[in-house]
Amino acid sequence: MRLSYGRDLIAIPGPSIVPDRVLRAMHRSSPNIYGGELIALSDTVYRDLAALARTTGDPVIYLGNGHAAWEAAVANTLRPGDRALVLATGVFGRGWAEMARRLGVEVELLDFGFRATADPARLAERLAADREHTIRAVLTVQTDTASSVSNDIPALRQAIDAAGHPALFLVDCIASLGCERFEMDAWGADVTVAACQKGLMLPPGIAFNVVGPRAWRKRVPCPSLYWDWAPRIEPELFYQRFAGTPPTHHLYGLREALDMLAEEGLENTWARHERLARAIWAAVETWGAPSGAGCDRALALNIAEPARRSRAVTTIRTAPGDAIRLRAWCEEAAGLTLGIGIAAPDEDGGSLFRIGHMGHLNPPMVLGALATIEAGLSALGIPHGPGGIAAAAEVVAQEI
Repeated sequence: MRLSYGRDLIAIPGPSIVPDRVLRAMHRSSPNIYGGELIALSDTVYRDLAALARTTGDPVIYLGNGHAAWEAAVANTLRPGDRALVLATGVFGRGWAEMARRLGVEVELLDFGFRATADPARLAERLAADREHTIRAVLTVQTDTASSVSNDIPALRQAIDAAGHPALFLVDCIASLGCERFEMDAWGADVTVAACQKGLMLPPGIAFNVVGPRAWRKRVPCPSLYWDWAPRIEPELFYQRFAGTPPTHHLYGLREALDMLAEEGLENTWARHERLARAIWAAVETWGAPSGAGCDRALALNIAEPARRSRAVTTIRTAPGDAIRLRAWCEEAAGLTLGIGIAAPDEDGGSLFRIGHMGHLNPPMVLGALATIEAGLSALGIPHGPGGIAAAAEVVAQEI
């Protein structure tokens, strides 16, 4: 018997749930794109995007997804033949590296595996060895959505500085912006890459670069009029901000989403994501605790150290094939959609699943998802310890 006849719950790491307020803001007739309120609204969106990234730099909005924002960042900072150092901590650093290669960039990959963060000491050592300063940029992610690792961005910036290296520092915040602390100026990021469909709570469709002053000064001639930062940051006419027709309804939705974040307060938003993430970790750690017989259960968090776990997505390991069975049961029998396992080359995607906990969510949604997962574990006979939901509820119940 299927029980999935109510409202489905999407718990994937993007697209995240779109709030009703955002949907209502987007549900309107097309505006005049040549003047009037859209121009004024766009000005406020750009201002508040910069505030969200904690920077005085300049946001740039593209019609596209996170991969579009990757390409824009590379096209404006690296010429064909330039060298970039990419720090990989899962899958998405590798993807950004491949995109840069396809654009003619000479890419060197420092791969830290699927269960570890980027090591600042190794970064400092590599940059110190680059005495001729041939490496023009260092690229990394704050949160790798596949592994659910959260890299220590300030420590990586300090490593670049300790090596006395002039490389630009480009940070992918696609999964983390609006979910966990990010301080672009204070942490020394030169370019921030982001998109709208995760912490910003919109349907997919627009992506961002936020350009700091060093990146602006050191930008290279962009071969593409579409990706070029210059006319978007210093437009003579409004349409140049978007290289054509603006993403009208996404702008209205983004305005509403930014208002929601402002009403909650960014520090409170980060704290909410922290609390709900810790509730999920508590449940998984309880399910995977060693049994009385001394036999370890297969369920485990992919990232062992709490400080290095994403506050937006959690990757969970299972016995081979159990993740596939569990996801299927949750979706078909109960109406809960979990994230698929996106694996590095030496990992088995069938033994991974992900819980997205980003954007518009609260304890009933998270606890409901966890209770459904626990029901699926029981229905499928997947070994797990008792008390996972109680452990999660204890975290939620802690004094605010």
